[in-house]
Amino acid sequence: MYEFILSFSRPETLAAYLVAAAVFGTLMTILLPYLQGNKLETRLKAVASQRERLRKQSRAALEKKGLRRKDDSVVGNISSKLNLAKALEDPNVVKLMNQAGMRGPGPISAFYFARMALPFIGAIGAFVYIFYVNDHGLNTVMKYGSLAFGAAAGFYAPNIYISNIAQKRQKSLMRAFPDSLDMLLICVEAGMSIEMGFNKVSQEIGTASPELAEEFGITVAELSYLPDRRQAYENLAIRTGHEGVKAVCMALGQAERYGTPLGDALRLMARENREMRMSDAEKKAAALPAQLTVPMILFFLPVLFLVVLGPAYIKYEKMQGDNDVAPQVASPT
Repeated sequence: MYEFILSFSRPETLAAYLVAAAVFGTLMTILLPYLQGNKLETRLKAVASQRERLRKQSRAALEKKGLRRKDDSVVGNISSKLNLAKALEDPNVVKLMNQAGMRGPGPISAFYFARMALPFIGAIGAFVYIFYVNDHGLNTVMKYGSLAFGAAAGFYAPNIYISNIAQKRQKSLMRAFPDSLDMLLICVEAGMSIEMGFNKVSQEIGTASPELAEEFGITVAELSYLPDRRQAYENLAIRTGHEGVKAVCMALGQAERYGTPLGDALRLMARENREMRMSDAEKKAAALPAQLTVPMILFFLPVLFLVVLGPAYIKYEKMQGDNDVAPQVASPT
């Protein structure tokens, strides 16, 4: 050990050590990039494999839900044989059903079948009620007008039913949409792709809004297999039918086209949707006094009058009874 330390005092040994260190450093500098490998290529391969896995999962989920191209049910066969889709064509029915969460050929066949059958059912029901139950003193023209009204009500009943379902579903979507944007922002800033972000948010938001989780799941599938990714965002905006979602989808489409940062767009859209949700709550709170006027008049005021005037009326009746009994008692004397 002493001799090894003493060797550093000799110039030729020290020079040999320095040359060896320089050679080792040079070799490491040249060979180290080849030993590390291409991290970018490895990461791209991982993203591609993850995208393929999400594509397979999304297609399997869609097939499991029964999104078939043809409806083989009894109603579907009747609608197909009678060609009801052409005879009773409604250009907005597909869009409205998508907003109501009814997808595939089955709900469309049921819609057109109901549109054919319900007018007859409504007219028959009005006929039985008017002519056999109670005509309410209507003349002949009014009676037949009631039959026409029953048929018209049956014809438009499917549209009204689907519209109500679409409105309720839209409210459920928008209650959880700002929170989902916050989670999507966290996923994107953590380094996830937009497909993985939508997939993760759909899994987490399912307890709060199953409808929104379903829409995000369909968006993940469309991002995987549609040739134009912006079409997936446009389809999401069409399915929801809300201005806030349309603005977010437009921002995502622009980020996809021009390469702008997704984080800034999502942060801005999340704040705007939270403000929109708060403004809707303020509108409902401002309209509450006017909406409570009729229920208060019908239900609260009669009870209030009964509580306030009831004891006075009971006391008045008691005094009247005492006045009637007093002369009868005093008359024998």
